[in-house]
Amino acid sequence: MKKTFKLAINTPCDADLDGMQKTNTGFFCDSCAKNVIDLSGKSNYEISKFITETKDRSSICARLKTTQLEDEFSILEPVNPVSSLKYAVAVAASVLLTANVAGQEKPAPKVEQTQPSESFALGKIAYQQPVQQTVSFVLKGKIVDTTTKKPIDDKRFAKMTVFVTGAEQTVEIDRMTGTFSVPVTVDKNQKELHLSFSSNDYYLDKSYTINLNTIKKNTLTLSFAIDPKDFRMLKIAGGMGVIFQNKSDKTNS
Repeated sequence: MKKTFKLAINTPCDADLDGMQKTNTGFFCDSCAKNVIDLSGKSNYEISKFITETKDRSSICARLKTTQLEDEFSILEPVNPVSSLKYAVAVAASVLLTANVAGQEKPAPKVEQTQPSESFALGKIAYQQPVQQTVSFVLKGKIVDTTTKKPIDDKRFAKMTVFVTGAEQTVEIDRMTGTFSVPVTVDKNQKELHLSFSSNDYYLDKSYTINLNTIKKNTLTLSFAIDPKDFRMLKIAGGMGVIFQNKSDKTNS
């Protein structure tokens, strides 16, 4: 029976990984004097291989995608060389037998009968694709904390960007003022704007009601309130625990 396991990070670390020294396997944390293994871009097989080959699983510090905490992994079993050889011989014999049989068979000549096809001209109903009417303007936005009504003052969101549906690019939000500006094109009847905020390993998707009739001089000025608690983590780092599913063997950091 395969030994399956899940990963857990019970106490996330809020250190800025992007500011750390990068290594071949991830980052080096000066505060903890430890290597942080970046597993966020690894496949399930690569993670299984890493855990299988790691003898001391009690001191792993790692960075993961939050979705990887929901995945199940398996300890890789050593390959039996005898079984592998038998399998290779069986495959080779099967291929050789198939080739011999195929060589003895001769395909029967194909006889095709062609008849003049009757063509019919069918009338087409003219259909005109409706033209979508759009409005282009510059969105000048300001991000404020729902509680303080001021720009968000949190080091986790020091480098916040926003993508607005209808824009062509992601733009950076000024940390001091909370403002941003971006050209947008939307349907003239649109009543909502969808904004995607991201900062380091955090993200937030929100929709806001808009009134395009308030556009003045090709500019729409809006204020967007955000509760920092609503942000979700894309990635998480800290002491990683390996929790085995088939027995009560837990290795937590």
